[in-house]
Amino acid sequence: QVQLVESGGGLVQPGGSLRLSCVGSGFIFSIADMGWYRHAPGKQRELVERIRRGGQTMYDDSVKGRFTISRDNGKNTVYLQMNSLEPEDTAVYYCNAGLTNTYWGQGTQVTVSS
Repeated sequence: QVQLVESGGGLVQPGGSLRLSCVGSGFIFSIADMGWYRHAPGKQRELVERIRRGGQTMYDDSVKGRFTISRDNGKNTVYLQMNSLEPEDTAVYYCNAGLTNTYWGQGTQVTVSS
């Protein structure tokens, strides 16, 4: 079955960096559109950044210039490099795979605090 396993979350100070990873299995990774979403307390889940199977990316304006999504099809992995983190980036970050159906990982907590 389809599995998405995120890692790389944690506690970081404002201005710091983290890199999230998501390893997919149970599907042909290279043909999936992959994305990162986040869910902060009291807010709806929102798109952070997506990368299509052809490499095209789209992102929320709140992360422009700070976050970068990338994928390594040979490793079945999608990454989210997060720089210049702000307290407002605190959330649970979820990996998403768009196939015929949509699949989600279990999430990884990112906390930005001094």
